Amino acid sequence: MSASVERPRRHLLGVGDLTREDAERVLDTARGLERTLDREVKKLPTLRGRLVVNLFYESSTRTLASFELAAKRLSADTMTLRSSGSSVDKGESLRDTALTLAAYDPDVIVVRHPHIGAPHLVAGATDAHVVNAGDGKHQHPTQALLDLFTIREALGRLEGVAVAIVGDVLHSRVARSLVEALLLVGAEPLLVGPPTLIPRGIEATGCDVSHSVDALAHADVVYVLRMQAERMESAYVPSLREYTALYGVTPERVRPGQVVMHPGPMNRGVEIDPRVADSGASLVTAQVRSGLVVRMAVLYDLLTAPGLRVVAPVLEVA
Repeated sequence: MSASVERPRRHLLGVGDLTREDAERVLDTARGLERTLDREVKKLPTLRGRLVVNLFYESSTRTLASFELAAKRLSADTMTLRSSGSSVDKGESLRDTALTLAAYDPDVIVVRHPHIGAPHLVAGATDAHVVNAGDGKHQHPTQALLDLFTIREALGRLEGVAVAIVGDVLHSRVARSLVEALLLVGAEPLLVGPPTLIPRGIEATGCDVSHSVDALAHADVVYVLRMQAERMESAYVPSLREYTALYGVTPERVRPGQVVMHPGPMNRGVEIDPRVADSGASLVTAQVRSGLVVRMAVLYDLLTAPGLRVVAPVLEVA
């Protein structure tokens, strides 16, 4: 009998792990899984006997809840570890925590961490598939995928769709991942915000930049980002009131036919007017629903399909 060759573990650490074929396969899988949400019995036996561990070092509602539910809907066992109340409070390093979890032989570890590169460290310390659920200001690939899914379901296409991403791009891992994902599928990202909140040189990625809110009028999708005060070390705008006056997404700044998105949590009355957030143009609730089926699709793809590629880790790690 010939010795078996162990295949390398596959991860989703960033949008760069995906080819366009990978992204489209995940979106198509998510569409198929979406039909199960309306069934009386919603659970599928697909990942029975598998273990998915959620390792979260930052607060989360939508991402954590959807990963937990996604694993359970696919019949996987789940375990959630938050930094608060764990040995992290006693000074345990991320590597030692990862080695501890590895002893339980998990199939997937989903990691959210405030430091860039943390999921790469976990991937190097365990034999599990690792999914990046957000690392610092770096990447949030499943958010980008669920946003692509939401746009495709609402507009029927991704190719050529103009998406204006408005707000605090500088501190947003959501924006970085979304720009990369939009370019991957042939969409047209435009970043809108004050110069202090747009990363220098980001035009080199292939996106456009405008410092005028009037640029929103040319977009098919208005994607609103919140002001991430927790990541700001100094003042980037004179005041939130002035920011709202210049860049807040109000009914007057949304034209008929546009759709509006927000990754949450929303600061109503700051970056987005409640009348927009609750309007018929808003896809915010659809994004939450998309998050469940897309994360189900990612778990399914990692554990059953020969898709997502392993890439070299970034240099900056926790």
